[in-house]
Amino acid sequence: MKGKNTFDKLYKVLLSERTKERSEKIILSVAILSFIVHLLIIYLVDFGMVEKFSDSELLQNPIAAIYTPFSFILIYEVYLLIYYLPRSFTTYIGKQYEIITLIIIRRLFKDLSKLELSSDWFRIKGDLQFTYDLVASILLFYLLYMFYMQSKKASELKKDDQELSVNINQFINLKKWIAVFLVPILLMVAVYTLFFWTFGTVYTNNQPTISFKNINNIFFDEFFNILIITDVILLLFSFFYTDKFHKVIRNSGFIISTILIRLSFSVEGSVNTILIISAVIFGLLILTIHNKYEKNLIN
Repeated sequence: MKGKNTFDKLYKVLLSERTKERSEKIILSVAILSFIVHLLIIYLVDFGMVEKFSDSELLQNPIAAIYTPFSFILIYEVYLLIYYLPRSFTTYIGKQYEIITLIIIRRLFKDLSKLELSSDWFRIKGDLQFTYDLVASILLFYLLYMFYMQSKKASELKKDDQELSVNINQFINLKKWIAVFLVPILLMVAVYTLFFWTFGTVYTNNQPTISFKNINNIFFDEFFNILIITDVILLLFSFFYTDKFHKVIRNSGFIISTILIRLSFSVEGSVNTILIISAVIFGLLILTIHNKYEKNLIN
């Protein structure tokens, strides 16, 4: 009982509504401050007051300064993903899709600062990637809308389902335990990323440092690996909660969707975009078919 009370207090400290609101205010404040600092450094470089960083990719155009606050907002989105894990599994998956969409939006701001406006638009690699990301962001935004509509239907169908499992509370507690362990992991990986992010900003491309593309991968590559492990654990333990075929397929499908997102970090260009869109479409189709199964069983 004492251990349970200690865990409940820890869960309340890390993942309560109050903690979420505080975290949001802190992250937004840091994001605004980081934008101002980044913008200030860009103008100092532009006026020749700071020459050491003049070759840095993210210090050559004021538009690139938007990249910095977006990085902090993404960290908060990852926290929200963990926050919703014990509360709603479909919202937890939806947050994964939101994160990858925001990564593409952030990449758009970065690429906007170095566009080459010419008649050879579709022959320039950077401009072509910008086009892919522009189309992908719109498509993903719509797919997210469709996914949350299906998620809402799933919640309504769940309320209508009178079957109740004695193990459901144990399963929810398991998700709470996983969420509590994910929070410090998030913080450690975020600090590690921030260190190399700062290191990559300070040093120019001619010096031995990590490229910004790889800095992105350091956090999200590793974190999505963790999410895949988390999803597999949830799938295995879900068999204690239910053995319904359509729920097993739904949970398995979400794992495949997460793996596709993870794979997208290892490739570039059109293949990267195709993998991301395919992951979200696959998750949406899995949830849609699951809802049809659920509706049919209730009726």
